[in-house]
Amino acid sequence: MNSTLALALALPCALLMGLAIQRGATCTVAAVDELLVKRSARRLASLAEASLWVAGGLLLARLAMQLPVLPAGHAVGAWTVAGAALLGLGAWVNGACVFGAIARFGSGEWAYALTPLGFFLGCLSAGLLFGAPAPQPLAAGSPVLALPPAAGALFIAFAAWRVVGLAWHGRQMFAQRLWAPHAATSVIGVSFVVMLLAVGAWAYTDLLADLARGMGARIGERLLLALALLAGAAWGGLRAGRWQARWPGVAQLLRCTAGGALMAWGTLLIPGSNDGLILVGMPLLWPYAWVAFATMCASIALAMRLAARFSHFRHGGRTQRAAS
Repeated sequence: MNSTLALALALPCALLMGLAIQRGATCTVAAVDELLVKRSARRLASLAEASLWVAGGLLLARLAMQLPVLPAGHAVGAWTVAGAALLGLGAWVNGACVFGAIARFGSGEWAYALTPLGFFLGCLSAGLLFGAPAPQPLAAGSPVLALPPAAGALFIAFAAWRVVGLAWHGRQMFAQRLWAPHAATSVIGVSFVVMLLAVGAWAYTDLLADLARGMGARIGERLLLALALLAGAAWGGLRAGRWQARWPGVAQLLRCTAGGALMAWGTLLIPGSNDGLILVGMPLLWPYAWVAFATMCASIALAMRLAARFSHFRHGGRTQRAAS
């Protein structure tokens, strides 16, 4: 495909992806919070559905002989777990994962513009702190791409069922301030597959990491896609009436910068941030991606539990002193 035509196809998809992230409030931190507080895995299931859309799209592309060059998988190791724990801690400090930061920015929370800056600074400093871990690539290919054509037919049936449902409620959905999680992640998954086929593997976290290393191909093209992603989120917030520009305090600015840096350190150690894990590694059934995402969620949950206990202990102590 001509590069100009490919970019013209990918840019609207990045815009739509940003819109869906904002309208669905798509975020791993929010998904873990929902699991702990409401005992509901609806948001986590919707993130898994995004992986399913990408896996099915890649399987169909392989059957059609249109499969793009895909990133290699990596063996599970100690750095995988350590990096995922840092990734989860950074997302908790930030108050949102790399998806959630886009959604929060699209709602006018300007502090989250510093999350990418913190991520970039984290990529710059990671080599000094951790050296250069060399993940072991996997020799075998993805089991998803080895599935028979019958699996492609099953995915087409699933996709038709979902598309009919989205089309039935389409106009109503686009008018709503907040989309159902599965609707948002379905749009994210489909948009990502189209971009993957058009311009190759792309994530704004990978772009920031490449910029920090002073390397990477198609920087200008990827910058345009990142800007389209942010524009889509802002557009979604404006159309839904959720854009309420808020001047951030110093503490929030520091949290977003520090959270971005921690997520960058984790991303480089795994390697892969949660956008790449959900939209590339997990759909390809790479074990390291599933281990990393599960560890990230566990890290977020542990941080939330410890913070809640510390808050309870602190306020309990104040109540006792006041009573005495």
